[in-house]
Amino acid sequence: QIQLIETGGGMVQAGDSLRLSCSSSSSARTFRTYNLGWFRQTPGKEREFVSAISWNGQTAFYADSVKDRFAISRDNAEMFLQMDRLTPEDTAVYYCAAQLATRVSERLLRASTSYESWGQGTQVTVSS
Repeated sequence: QIQLIETGGGMVQAGDSLRLSCSSSSSARTFRTYNLGWFRQTPGKEREFVSAISWNGQTAFYADSVKDRFAISRDNAEMFLQMDRLTPEDTAVYYCAAQLATRVSERLLRASTSYESWGQGTQVTVSS
């Protein structure tokens, strides 16, 4: 497992943008061995898949609700989620997560249960 910390959440208006970051205290070498994902959760609901990116940054997946508005990326030390054209429905606590990259599987990358490490979450609030 690795430690993850999310930053960049906040309160914005509909149509605005935010950029979330997920950093790790691990070395760059260790960080590169993990597939990474973003999930979000609102009170009373299950944690929802948002986006994921493979260990080498070459493969990415998105939930239909954010496709064409959000963009995931990573470098040797951080993962990012650029969120554009935000809507009130994007309001949630956003979590980053890591899974050891034994393979790149869309099914596994979309499943919260396949991730071993989680950050503490960062709140995103979008007002109408």
